Amino acid sequence: MSRAPLWRALAAFAVIATSLVLALTMAPRLGLDLRGGTQLVFETRDSPTMKADSEATDRALDVLRRRADALGVVDPTLVRSGEQRIIVELPGVLDPEQAAEVIGKTAQLSFHAVKGVAQEGEKAENGEIVVADESGQRLRLGPPVISGDGVSDANERSDPQQGPGWWVSVQFRDAAAWQKLTGEVACFEAGDPRRRLAILLDNEIISSPQLDPSIACRAGIPGGGTDITGDFTLEEARELGVLIKGGALPVPMELVEQRTVGPTLGADAIEASAKAGVVGLLLTTLFIVVIYRMVGLAAALALACYGLISYAALVAMGATLTLPGLAGFVLAIGMAVDANVLVFERAREEYAGAPKRGLRHALDRGFKMAWSAIADSNITTLIAAGLLFWLASGPVKGFGVTLGIGVLASLVSAMLITRVFTSLIIDRMGPRVSGLGSVGRVRTWLTKRDPQVMARKTLWLGMAVVVTVVSLAGLFARGLNFGVEFTGGRLVEFSTSTPITADTARQAVADAGFPNAVVQASGPDVSVRAGELEIAEVNRIQEALGEVGGEVNKSRDEFIGPSLGEELRRNALIALGVAIAAQLAYLAYRFRWTFGTAAVSALVVDVSVVIGLFAWLGKPIDGVFLAAMLTVVGYSVNDKVVVFDRVRELWALNRKEPLAKSVNGAILQTLPRTINTGLGALFILMALAVFGGDSLRDFAIALVTGIIVGTLSSSFVAGPLAITLGRFDKQPPPEPPQPRVKRAR
Repeated sequence: MSRAPLWRALAAFAVIATSLVLALTMAPRLGLDLRGGTQLVFETRDSPTMKADSEATDRALDVLRRRADALGVVDPTLVRSGEQRIIVELPGVLDPEQAAEVIGKTAQLSFHAVKGVAQEGEKAENGEIVVADESGQRLRLGPPVISGDGVSDANERSDPQQGPGWWVSVQFRDAAAWQKLTGEVACFEAGDPRRRLAILLDNEIISSPQLDPSIACRAGIPGGGTDITGDFTLEEARELGVLIKGGALPVPMELVEQRTVGPTLGADAIEASAKAGVVGLLLTTLFIVVIYRMVGLAAALALACYGLISYAALVAMGATLTLPGLAGFVLAIGMAVDANVLVFERAREEYAGAPKRGLRHALDRGFKMAWSAIADSNITTLIAAGLLFWLASGPVKGFGVTLGIGVLASLVSAMLITRVFTSLIIDRMGPRVSGLGSVGRVRTWLTKRDPQVMARKTLWLGMAVVVTVVSLAGLFARGLNFGVEFTGGRLVEFSTSTPITADTARQAVADAGFPNAVVQASGPDVSVRAGELEIAEVNRIQEALGEVGGEVNKSRDEFIGPSLGEELRRNALIALGVAIAAQLAYLAYRFRWTFGTAAVSALVVDVSVVIGLFAWLGKPIDGVFLAAMLTVVGYSVNDKVVVFDRVRELWALNRKEPLAKSVNGAILQTLPRTINTGLGALFILMALAVFGGDSLRDFAIALVTGIIVGTLSSSFVAGPLAITLGRFDKQPPPEPPQPRVKRAR
């Protein structure tokens, strides 16, 4: 007796138990779009004395981390991306101007002796510099004596006994250097400009105090400390202390991307995604139980385990959950449904062909015969997920991670846990109750009628060409509405206490001085997009909207630098191109070049229809759309893999028959699986469209369109093209599978 069922049961128990422990003991790491905060992306630049390489960027990262810690931000995240980029996530920090000012300031601190007052037009010589002091008087300063690296500590201070106000107390690493500098300056008479010290921050004088007359010449100030005085508020003194204590950046940095999300919007996103997940899972469970009865119920329990396994894997890896990531998590439920449907449909066929051998034999054969199609379809989706992680950035990268984990979890759910659950109950019921006793009404009707779909292959290909041309015409007639992620610029979303129309919002933004900004309004929500928009100008727009909409809150603020936008757009095109090329290479390897070319050609039709639809509707082309497109690529290829896997099987059994007959039979035999899988995915997507908000609604629209078109193109584009290209294929039909020889144990 085989011990395989026992080992499968033990493995399933171990996976479920481990996942349960991880889920209960570890907390998820939420992205800023779910918990609120600010994300800043800096890019280091070459300085006259240092090249912005990976070593310099790592040093800059250490400085930024010290500044973030000094700001008191809870759980900040700072990572280097590539050689020259640093990603800073500051949860709870909703003022991007303050965050960028404090975190990204160059902070080149230096202490100078004042050489005198500079005359009008006088230029610096012999290493001296000419800078205006706090009052605007131009001073000649000597070379820097102490730099920011010589500072050991800096904190804001106040003393009610000395009067109101704040100052910054600074401690030096080398007390002797500070005492020598102050001793030399103290040799000049009181009131002489040369008895002053100048403290520069980023080449601006922040303080230039006159030394107290009590300090003797050559004696200086002992103790290695001083106070930087000025008309500071608490916030200004604390900010200056953070910059000084954090140290100077080794190279200049430029802010190339900034995203700010309010906590309310993040809470709404979590609630919306949770609703979509629960509703989608319930609808999918109900559907699969109605169609497949008791084995469907076992699969539904396995789907619940899939959710647990995916979540546990995410928290164990420390992956950041983002809004598109939650969409990938929910969407992968459809992949798990697809694997179960493939197994059950195959088991139904096996039972119909040999009912006397029993339900268990049919179920075991179903798992065995469906494995090839399941493996191929999941590998193609993993290729898309890997490309998202490799080429994308920001939240879309999170989508790639969660989709990849979801696909692997769906394999474990369908091929291990579902098999264990169904094996426990399959011998305790009859064929009708099990759900495997009949191939279904659709399959019975198709077998009886045997429609020759491929007899009109020219008509189907002609219709595909027309649909593609109409779709692509939208690119020329309307153009693509690229979001700031691909064009650069700033996108700000506001919520008003009083709903206003788009015309009213547009006029208010124009009155604020931005007539060319793209303004959209839907009830209380207003979005403003412009190429060049500073943070101070955003505040001006917010005030203008407040005059017509009552109380205004900023819910989202995204800034993408022009260079980064161009890079993201280029990477998006590369991702799509590489995805299609990778799918073609894999399909050509697994099948034959004619099948691979037919599948990718049909895939081009699918992509063209989705892009054309978004062009005609004016929907934004952004990172979420890129995630949707690559998911459409994976889903569409999944369907074609299943069809061509069945073509290969039928053609091997009937090698003397024309290829068209095998293609026609494969389409008819896989149609029930295609319908059931499509409906299972559509339940999830409809839940996302209803509950998921604007961004996830566009995501759902793209995927619904892609799934419907991809399902049709598998039968009416890929099939006819495979037959047409088969005339140029010199390879013989595939060999039928050889029976395995059992070895003695």
